[in-house]
Amino acid sequence: MMSYYERKKNVLKDKSFSFAIRIINLYKYLSNSRNEYVLSKQLLRSGTAVGALIRESQNAESKADFIHKLAIAQKECDESIYWIELLYHTEYLSSNEYESIHNEAIEILKIIRSISLHQKINNFL
Repeated sequence: MMSYYERKKNVLKDKSFSFAIRIINLYKYLSNSRNEYVLSKQLLRSGTAVGALIRESQNAESKADFIHKLAIAQKECDESIYWIELLYHTEYLSSNEYESIHNEAIEILKIIRSISLHQKINNFL
């Protein structure tokens, strides 16, 4: 039977993959329909990196490596939130577009932080 945190890791893997797909689609929309290339490219890089790093963390060579990869995923997720907020405040995203993808990014960030914290606590006990 999988532990609570193992289930959380699987949920995180699925959510981060779905988030990456949304980011790619948002990038296509912003570059094709809104002629925005700079901010959206930054978001594309950070937003797709989150899922890649989470996948990498599942093949970590040690607990320390796992924690390190999740820490980088956390930074990339937080950076993605920054670009999403910037796109919204410069009127490239509507309120509905912003709220939907922003909430998803916040949810992923909270899960990453929860898993990281749990692993750090267990590492020091």
